[in-house]
Amino acid sequence: MSLQLFNSLTRRVEPFAPLDPARTTMYLCGPTVYNFVHIGNARGPVVFGVLAELLRRRYGALAYARNITDVDDKINNAARDQGVPISQITSKFTAAYREDMAAIGVKPQELQPEATAHIPQIIEMIERLIASDHAYAAEGHVLFSVGSFAEYGKLSRRDPDEMLAGARVDVAPYKRDPGDFVLWKPSTDDLPGWDSPWGRGRPGWHIECSAMAAAHLGETIDIHAGGVDLQFPHHENEIAQSECAHGGKPFARFWLHNGMLNFGGAKMAKSVGNIQRVHDLVREYPPEALRLALLSAHYRQPLEWSDALIDQSVRTLDRLYGTLRDLADLAADAAIPATVESALDDDLNTPQVLAEIARIAGEARKAASVDDRRRLKSELLGAGLALGLLQQDPATWFARGASNDDDARIQSLIDERVAAKQARDFARADAIRDQLAAEGILLEDTPQGVRWKRA
Repeated sequence: MSLQLFNSLTRRVEPFAPLDPARTTMYLCGPTVYNFVHIGNARGPVVFGVLAELLRRRYGALAYARNITDVDDKINNAARDQGVPISQITSKFTAAYREDMAAIGVKPQELQPEATAHIPQIIEMIERLIASDHAYAAEGHVLFSVGSFAEYGKLSRRDPDEMLAGARVDVAPYKRDPGDFVLWKPSTDDLPGWDSPWGRGRPGWHIECSAMAAAHLGETIDIHAGGVDLQFPHHENEIAQSECAHGGKPFARFWLHNGMLNFGGAKMAKSVGNIQRVHDLVREYPPEALRLALLSAHYRQPLEWSDALIDQSVRTLDRLYGTLRDLADLAADAAIPATVESALDDDLNTPQVLAEIARIAGEARKAASVDDRRRLKSELLGAGLALGLLQQDPATWFARGASNDDDARIQSLIDERVAAKQARDFARADAIRDQLAAEGILLEDTPQGVRWKRA
């Protein structure tokens, strides 16, 4: 069976193959770094990380980008509310995001573009859109003309009135059409800004992803992924501006969207206030259990998040690591079973993979011969590897304590803080102290150096 993926653009499960057999391309919308991310924000990186590993096994080279949005009004507001420089907000929460994703087994992408590093590409794309009459400048703003793109709405399939309501756009007097969206906006002296043909300003949210995707992956990419809540307006607007800037070339061949996490009967969202932060959860529960919980439902379906789900995931891993502990006397290399690859080929059917893992473990516990036990251990490790699970030593899993690696990470942050103080970068030094304090790490400055302990 070849890889089959549900394409949100066509509303069908379709066979997937890369446009260029030598280089598969994938883009995943990353976070806006103004606060710690909640566990719902982690579902996409976890699920599509599994897809990334599958694509590497199947096709070889993969160019996979997950961006960082480090210029945004939410960041500006957070910096103003906290009375700190904007760079302090973005550096702190970018580092926290990468650390939290690593904790739950999300591998760092080769490509992690940041919006502020792509201002020239953003300006160049906007200039193209103006030159082709798909955008216009007005009162220091540049706006995309929705009416200039006949296929606007082809991803979300909403009617114009519904799209306008869903976009929650400001009906400003300088807009030709209420649905036109901002590509560039003016900045006052207290806000981040860059020189441009339209005056000092900053980019709109949507154009950032289009420019970063084109810069690193090309004008047409194989897969664009993200949460279903981004389908409109963000992904719809990406399609419009990208295809208009590139002479009508398709922006993304496949659109993949993961379902939302629900918590307490409602969609998990900062605006609702029903969130659980990854930064907190990885300190309260084994991170691998959080990863398993995120993979327990099919990625396109909603997932009801609860303490009970996490507890069940811990118990499942206890059984599986217990099986591996019982097989510790046998040397075996991980080999991904064909049944697991087949389940992943079926639109990333991770619940079926988990069922295969349970079956293999059950057979391993009953196996009598050395050959069968070795084979099943290899399959169990391989099936886990396909989902980024079961790769710890069983003793480490059952210890549940702080690891030497964590101690080394803490010491590295303390050393960075010392260096920051010596360089009189007191804002960074204070940010590190605050980060460690949030983790329950208390610092004591002594004449002999910095001592630390867990609260």
